[in-house]
Amino acid sequence: MRRCSICEKLQIVTGCRDDYERLARYHYRDSKLRSYTAMFALKSPRSGGSGWQTVGVIVYKMPTPGAEFRNIATGGLFTGFDRATQLVLLNKNVRCINRVIIEPRFRSLGLASRLVRETMPRVNIPIIEAMAVMGLVNPFLEKAGMKAFTPKIQQRCVRLVEALSMVGIESKELIDPQKVQAKLDRLPAQSAEFIEFEIYRFLQSYSSHRYSRAGLERTRYILGKLTERPLYYIWFNPKLKLRTS
Repeated sequence: MRRCSICEKLQIVTGCRDDYERLARYHYRDSKLRSYTAMFALKSPRSGGSGWQTVGVIVYKMPTPGAEFRNIATGGLFTGFDRATQLVLLNKNVRCINRVIIEPRFRSLGLASRLVRETMPRVNIPIIEAMAVMGLVNPFLEKAGMKAFTPKIQQRCVRLVEALSMVGIESKELIDPQKVQAKLDRLPAQSAEFIEFEIYRFLQSYSSHRYSRAGLERTRYILGKLTERPLYYIWFNPKLKLRTS
């Protein structure tokens, strides 16, 4: 993480729904928060010493029963049981990271990774997992110490990501449709013609959008398809053993 005076003053504390609600609008998914098991907030001192402001939040929830990569990552620890027993074991041993949100002014400082890395041990559970739709372009969970299990990337997605890079749009920028669209709009004629052909080729696999007009909505759709299959991440607490009873 890049060291700066702001980062040194930040504190991670137990959070609440108010902390989440302050930042919910900055998350790309439905902002409605349902049940959760733990929440931590990243706090920054306000200027003038007038208290603290919430600049980041992480939410943990109970695990879902079916996770294809969990069985691979754990060597089948939770397989071979009847459903009721499996659920009991999962609930005792696994928690899932449900949301990680950083207020936009504090992004690009490594704070998402810090929030994950420093709170996972505080959950006091043997296994922490996460599913990240944008994991391919923003690997903050890996930087926090989690291990990634990567789904196979379709060749058409690889080709378009490479084509975008050739015209100056890097993979780390693919989380921001507006920024990508702004760059597309400023491309010189030859580059614009090249990338338009690559986009047309990519969209042939999506019949309802084959002939979509260029613009922000088309860009949103394309970026969603480039990163639509979530990566699975897992972290084993080295200080805790699996709970079987």
